[in-house]
Amino acid sequence: MALALKLAARGVGCTSPNPMVGAVVVRDGYIVGRGYHRRYGGPHAEVEALRQAGSQADGATLYVTLEPCNHYGQTPPCTEAILAAGIRRVVIANSDPNPHVAGGGAAYLQSKGLLVQSGLLAKAGSRLNEAFFKAMTIGQPFVIAKAAASLDGKIATRTNDSQWITGAPARTWVHRLRHQVDAILVGVGTVMADDPQLTTRLPRGQGKDPIRLVLDSRLRLPLNAKVLTQISAAPTWMVCTPSAPSEKITAIQELGAEVIITPAIENRVELRTLLKILGERRIQSLLVEGGAEVQGAFFDAGLVDKFHLFLAPKFIGGRQAPGILGGLGASRLAEAQLAHDLSIRRIGEDILISGYLTTPAG
Repeated sequence: MALALKLAARGVGCTSPNPMVGAVVVRDGYIVGRGYHRRYGGPHAEVEALRQAGSQADGATLYVTLEPCNHYGQTPPCTEAILAAGIRRVVIANSDPNPHVAGGGAAYLQSKGLLVQSGLLAKAGSRLNEAFFKAMTIGQPFVIAKAAASLDGKIATRTNDSQWITGAPARTWVHRLRHQVDAILVGVGTVMADDPQLTTRLPRGQGKDPIRLVLDSRLRLPLNAKVLTQISAAPTWMVCTPSAPSEKITAIQELGAEVIITPAIENRVELRTLLKILGERRIQSLLVEGGAEVQGAFFDAGLVDKFHLFLAPKFIGGRQAPGILGGLGASRLAEAQLAHDLSIRRIGEDILISGYLTTPAG
């Protein structure tokens, strides 16, 4: 199963809105087939592994990271392929999180006389597909906050000079992260200050661009901004409130971008409504790279699931220099959001701290 999980991870950034899945066929103690879901619409992991195993799949055990599908989607049901191959035992890491189909594949295989076991390395499997699991159960994207700061927590100098706080290895890591997510979000202030591309730029042109979202309640963004004019396979979605002028909406649409209008709260985009809209559009993972106010708004609303914080080995200082989080923040320490399952690693000269968040009930 550990090998199956490792195989599944090879599909990162390419399978959404499907999950990453890996499969291994074992007969008489030997691996005779392996496979993984390479891209959305392509063969599922079970099918790849069974094809490689060929006739040796007859009477074998199939290890698969997610419950085999028992319905027609982009491809035929994997359960039928498993039965046709002669598999006798199926070991599953995670049941299907979709409440409408959960357990259906396992139950069907059991009804046909196969031995089915579930739960092996289940935690690792759910972490691998954490965005897919949230989308299937909550109907909203998994929100990842990413920031880069100095050791004293500043994301720019007092004159708003911010390029670059981190070194080249850290920036390459971030581009790999962009490839992995469905969408990336910033505020209009970041776009007006830095004019970013918000694309994936990896060596040899590898990686896909995420959908670009810009929060801009009154559509102040210049029409020559890179997010509106660059060539990319991924679209740009401008998110505004009803106060945005209709002529600016039309001008942005004529440039090929989409305009999403949400209700306003204190003249700002209502984030919970936006996440529901994104969920309906099958966006499973959202990377928030916005400035301090956008990050603060997501944290204030308790909408961040995971974070990546880069700390560069430098001190910026200054009362006017912006910090990592703006917004309202906690009034009492008891209200602070608690980080857990932390990991710390060195990337170049920078330190990357990653973890998950728990929002206190009080």
